[in-house]
Amino acid sequence: MQIAIDLPNDFVVLQSIKEIEQDMRLSYSLWLFKNAKITLSKAAELAALDIYAFIAECKKNEVPVIDITKAELLEELAGMNEI
Repeated sequence: MQIAIDLPNDFVVLQSIKEIEQDMRLSYSLWLFKNAKITLSKAAELAALDIYAFIAECKKNEVPVIDITKAELLEELAGMNEI
C-alpha cells in the first residue's frame, strides 16, 4: 500500500525524499510498537531495520522494549530459583 502526503516545499528541501520516507516509516513503526499495535519484529520490518537497529532506535526515542515492571521481573527471577 502506498500513502501520499502533501508537504510544504520548505520542508522537503530539508531532506531528500528517501530520508523523509525512512523517517516517516521509523516514526510510524515506533508509534505502532509503543502502542502495542505490532510486535517488535514487525516494527523493525516496517522501519526497514534489523531488530538490533530498531531496538537502538527505541532506546534513542525512549520507547521501552521490555514491558515488565521491576516487581514482575523479580517474581519471574524468584520462580526460576525454585526450579
